[in-house]
Formats: sequence, structure tokens, C-alpha cells
Amino acid sequence: MTTPATNSQAAAPEKSAQPRPEVILPTLFGEGYGNYQIQKTNFLVSFVLHSIALGLVIWSGMWVAEHHQQIKQQITEVFTPSEISPYTLKPAPDEAGGGGGGGDRDKLQAPKGGLPKQAFEQITPPAVVIRNNDPKLPVEPTVVVPPSIVLPNSAQMGDPMSKILGPASNGTGFGGGIGSGSGGGVGSGRGPGVGPGYGGGIGGGVYRVGGGVSAPRVLSSPDPEYSEEARKAKYQGTVVLWVVVGPDGRPHDIRVQRTLGMGLDEKAVDAVKSWRFEPARKDGQAVAVQINIEVNFRLY
Repeated sequence: MTTPATNSQAAAPEKSAQPRPEVILPTLFGEGYGNYQIQKTNFLVSFVLHSIALGLVIWSGMWVAEHHQQIKQQITEVFTPSEISPYTLKPAPDEAGGGGGGGDRDKLQAPKGGLPKQAFEQITPPAVVIRNNDPKLPVEPTVVVPPSIVLPNSAQMGDPMSKILGPASNGTGFGGGIGSGSGGGVGSGRGPGVGPGYGGGIGGGVYRVGGGVSAPRVLSSPDPEYSEEARKAKYQGTVVLWVVVGPDGRPHDIRVQRTLGMGLDEKAVDAVKSWRFEPARKDGQAVAVQINIEVNFRLY
């Protein structure tokens, strides 16, 4: 006779089947590639493109490091402030720039008037008041301005930008010419040109290197002295100066563009005042140009 089976003798329940884990991400080069269709060429193309991009980043960094001075010079030139001429001219970067002035130390300012003949050379400077009415060799007065630039003329010779309508005068400047400057030109500048600039031409300000204007070359550059204050503090650095190198090869209108302090700015200016240059040239003629000079102070 059989007896019913007890609970302890009941057959053990079957183990529930564990779900197989589902592969979400594919392997790079494994079998099956998971749930997504992956092409090996995609990884190869991505690797090549990233390698090229990385190479370009490294190359550009090395190029910037090697051309630091050129980049710095270009940025400095772009942001260097310049005078704006009061004369109205058409844009002509290869001709505009420079200027001149003159006078014979008169007590009166030069009156408003027109300009003499424009030429590339000057033999006789212009004058409102003629001191010698019977010259041995009469020569027509001129100003050194390219004839292609059209300027207003007047029957009465004078300074076109003068606000004086009064009596005739050559102006308070010196060296011949008309105005308050020097050098045989017209205006407040220096040279045989017209306007507040230097060395001939017109447009105000000074010439810049480029556009047919060569760079001045340093002939003599004595080292600056160290100030006692900076020496005691073992202070080092660089002073950047804004300098106009004139047609005479001498520095003019020196200004501190980037200061260093501790008396080194003054030492830098004093040193550059004694520098001498072979002047810049345009069309074979010496002209004034604006340049930036870095004066380094180092303790060795």
C-alpha cells in the first residue's frame, strides 16, 4: 500500500531559467558587432581624420612659436596710433604720408592760401613774402608732393589749412617755406612737403615700411644703462619705443609705447637718442618712417 508523498518528499521545483544578457555595444572588431551594423572602414577614416587634425594643431603651434617676432610686429603696426591729416585726400597708401613746413621766424602766422607747383623735387621753397625780388637764377617754387594728388589752389600763396586771413607772412617756422614748421615746405611739419608730417609728401603722420618704402638700417646702437633702482631690485624686461627715424638717420619724437618702470623707460629713451640709422628710402629719396624699437634690459 502506498502512502501519499509528504511535502518534504515533494519534488524540488525546477530552477527558473536566467535571461541571457543582451549585448548593447558592439565590439570593435569582434564577431557579430552586437546589435548595430559597424563598418571597419568607419574607424579607420575617423582615426586618419583625427590624426590629421592633431598634426595641424601641433604644426600651427610650432609655426607661431618660430614666427613670434613677425606676428608681434604686424600686430604692433596694426594697433599703433597715427596722426590723422586735416587735408582731404583720396586713399593712396603708397603716396600719402610725410609732410613739411617752414617759415622765416615771423611774428605773424602764415595766412590761408594755395600751394605752389607740386613736384618730386624741390629747388626753391615757396614764400608768401618775397625777400629777394631779383634772384640771379629764378626758379619756380615747388613742394615735394606727387603731382598725381590733386590739391586746391589759390591765387594767393599760403597754407591751405591756416585760419588766418590777415597780412602776408611766411609764418613763425624756419628754414624757408611757409608755416610753423621747418624745412622749406608748407605747414607745421618738417621737410619740403605739405602738412604735419615729415620728409616730403602729404597726408600727415609719417611713412610706414612697405608699399615701396624701405626699412631704416641700424648703424650704431649703444646699449642702455641700468638704473640703480632696477639694478638693486634685479629688475629685467623690455621697453617698447615709438620712434620716427628722419631722413637724416636720426631718431625723432621718441615716445614710450610699453613702459617698464623703475627708471628704465628714461634710460631706454636716452640710449635710442644716440642711435644712428641709414634712413628709409622711397623712390630713391630718404624719407622719415615710424618704427617700434624694443630695448631689452637683462642682468647677466
